[in-house]
Amino acid sequence: MFRAVFSFGVAAAVLTGTAAFAAELSEIQARGYLIVGVKDNRPPLGFRDAGGEITGFEAELARRLAEEIFGDPEAVVLEPLTNLERLPAVLDGQVDLAIAAVTITEARSRVVSFSAPYYLDGIGFVTRRPEIQQIEDLQYQAIAVLNGSNAISALRYIVPTAQLVAADSYPQASQLLQQEQAIAFAGDVSVLAGWTQDQPEYRLLSAAISAEPLAAVMPKGTQFNELRRLVNSAIDRWCREGWLDERISYWKLPQTVRLQDSMCLRILP
Repeated sequence: MFRAVFSFGVAAAVLTGTAAFAAELSEIQARGYLIVGVKDNRPPLGFRDAGGEITGFEAELARRLAEEIFGDPEAVVLEPLTNLERLPAVLDGQVDLAIAAVTITEARSRVVSFSAPYYLDGIGFVTRRPEIQQIEDLQYQAIAVLNGSNAISALRYIVPTAQLVAADSYPQASQLLQQEQAIAFAGDVSVLAGWTQDQPEYRLLSAAISAEPLAAVMPKGTQFNELRRLVNSAIDRWCREGWLDERISYWKLPQTVRLQDSMCLRILP
């Protein structure tokens, strides 16, 4: 059923330039609370704590945004989404916006609007081998990577002599490392940060081989301009005031490029 809704929503967005069922800012304010799609299985961006509550860096952004709109950080419903559900949930109005580890891409920008970036993710490496200190040490070595990952093309360019070992999941990648079928695993640094927090025997190499901005996903259409302006203004201010940098450090997310170093980029409606 969700796939059918997704097909309809995408078609409507492409043909009309707008989302079919999304709420405007005035409707959100009249409702009295914000609905934000988040991850609940991707620490430290979004995950469930011991009590079952969704927490993490992106969940904190959602609560801070609710405070911007309503003066109350609890005036928000956090809706857990899978990767495939993130865009359709925005298009069909299931959520007002998604703050759910979504990378800005040209293809996605055709059907949804993105906010200014709140974190610069990228492809990095974890290993437990002490002799691996930098990317150059991975030449002629076996590197685990998820099937279909966008890391594959980058790896073939940056470390062309490395042997890429396919994994279907993060647990399988961990197993490959434990069995020494690979000496490192390549993936999003935001995910690898959670990996090293859960498995401290692994460490994250200091260098990344890409920079990929994460941003909030919002519906297209001029009727949503007020919502986009509010979100962009809030993220820009958090960035310039240093609050984003502080929370990134709190959640122990690697900062291969600080947002301040590239200026707090604004994406206009």
